[in-house]
Amino acid sequence: MHIRPVPFDHPDAVKLNDEVQAEYHVRYGDGGDATPLDPADFRPPNGLYLIAYDEDGSPVATGGWRSQDKNAEGNEDGDAELKRMYVIERMRGRGLARRILAALEEDARATGRLRMVLETGDQQPEAVALYASSGYEPCAKFGYYREYDSSICLAKML
Repeated sequence: MHIRPVPFDHPDAVKLNDEVQAEYHVRYGDGGDATPLDPADFRPPNGLYLIAYDEDGSPVATGGWRSQDKNAEGNEDGDAELKRMYVIERMRGRGLARRILAALEEDARATGRLRMVLETGDQQPEAVALYASSGYEPCAKFGYYREYDSSICLAKML
């Protein structure tokens, strides 16, 4: 397994993003995650986007972080927001999400970010379990879905 940084608009990132959006549609019955994202948000040093490739060179997992500071959507100064964590179905249960999460936390910490925050939903129990086992705790709601009952916001000091 090889994890490497790519631009958010790289073809492999777009492919995996389309897959995660389809999964959100199945789980939540809507059009996917409508959070506005700009590829520039994930450019170092203000963010990072990673893709894991299998031994055949196929993209199998992804995740990124982007800088956030105090804003009207509930973020605080020094936040790094985790986005688009996803592992394709056939590769789940192998620790890929945990490896990507650790790499993203390390990178955000190295750039001076103070806290990693994320928003997930109540139809993603495996994601909630991953984050809880990685030290994330409930925090004040933030972001695009902060007013939705199904939204779960978590944070971890870096």
